[in-house]
Amino acid sequence: MPRRDDRVDQRTCLICGDRATGLHYGIISCEGCKGFFKRSICNKRVYRCSRDKNCVMSRKQRNRCQYCRLLKCLQMGMNRKAIREDGMPGGRNKSIGPVQISEEEIERIMSGQEFEGEANMSWSNNGDSDHSSPGNGVSESNQPSPVSTPSSRSVELNGFAALRDQYIGTPVSTHYQYLPHLFSYSAHSALVPPQARSLDPQSHSLINQLVSAEDLEPLGTPMLIEDGYKVTQAELFALLCRLADELLFRQIAWIKKLPFFCELSIKDYTCLLSSTWQELILLSSLTVYSKQIFGDLADVTSKYSPSDDELHRFSEEGMEVMERLIYLFRKFNQLKVSNEEYACMKAINFLNQDIRGLTNASQLEQLNKRYWYVCQDFTEYKYPHQPNRFPDLMMCLPEIRYIAGKMVNVPLEQLPLLFKAVLHSCKTSVSKE
Repeated sequence: MPRRDDRVDQRTCLICGDRATGLHYGIISCEGCKGFFKRSICNKRVYRCSRDKNCVMSRKQRNRCQYCRLLKCLQMGMNRKAIREDGMPGGRNKSIGPVQISEEEIERIMSGQEFEGEANMSWSNNGDSDHSSPGNGVSESNQPSPVSTPSSRSVELNGFAALRDQYIGTPVSTHYQYLPHLFSYSAHSALVPPQARSLDPQSHSLINQLVSAEDLEPLGTPMLIEDGYKVTQAELFALLCRLADELLFRQIAWIKKLPFFCELSIKDYTCLLSSTWQELILLSSLTVYSKQIFGDLADVTSKYSPSDDELHRFSEEGMEVMERLIYLFRKFNQLKVSNEEYACMKAINFLNQDIRGLTNASQLEQLNKRYWYVCQDFTEYKYPHQPNRFPDLMMCLPEIRYIAGKMVNVPLEQLPLLFKAVLHSCKTSVSKE
């Protein structure tokens, strides 16, 4: 007679079929789906499906479509009201089993409409929001990153005016009194009506300093190839390495030109660079160097033909990175990021006080917020009729961090195929526009 524990171990998750660890939020599920559901609900995340909203859920494929995974959680009866309001471990209402909700309610949750009322309530409370500070929202890509930007700590909304005055050192503008957290920015964009205004002189000065620190000259790595030449995997890999070397060298030179270079210790700069260099390279490749990357480099990758063995060995991590990169490229191509916005985004991403090993995280947080507000000031001044532009830009940063982290898991021999697939798809999508 098998023991009760043995029978529990043999149960499978109703979402993905992985080994279940018990009853979570009303249904039998694994730790992975339990955590995914909790994060999705607590962070009010809204996803999208790039297919037909009917993706296969299995242990190996569950991470490929977050929309369909959350949809199945709701359809199978996971109870979002069983999640503790403070987000801490241990659910509430443990006696409540699976819940059956209408298709209309599921659609409201999946589209984010269900959270709008809750977001409105948080505004009427004059702060004390449970949500993370600016940057921990979700983008239109609906593929949020687990890393928040610029801070993972809660910041009271009614403190933003004072914070901006502190970090920039100029009188507060009425625009900053309404800075919403990014979970519900679109719902409140009407609070800041488009209007002509001048750029804060301090913001203008700081942005000019950041732009002057950038090397915006075209990349020097040769990417020309003769017609009819067949590029091998080794040759393409070598070219990618040379490009990465040049891009990394530019980031090192950039650090020494930053306006706050003398304010931080060498140890902190080293720590920041070692943790963010991949993100910085990815951001620059998708913006200021995109014409060469998605033009000249795409011409080279088109001359490379992967073998059947390479195609069959392409990993799930590679597939996920490919899909996310394609979406992010389209997002940046739509936004047409200016040099000023790029310089601010790069500084904000670099000044990540959540990295381990830093000696002065509080100082980094102050610098981070300084450029956060500078970037917002610039986008509101430059693009007054695009009220969602600033959050759209900031929401790309967690995605960049997530992709950069995932690329580490892609085997090196698969990088040529990954770049070929991404560049081909992106170049094709641009030509159709």
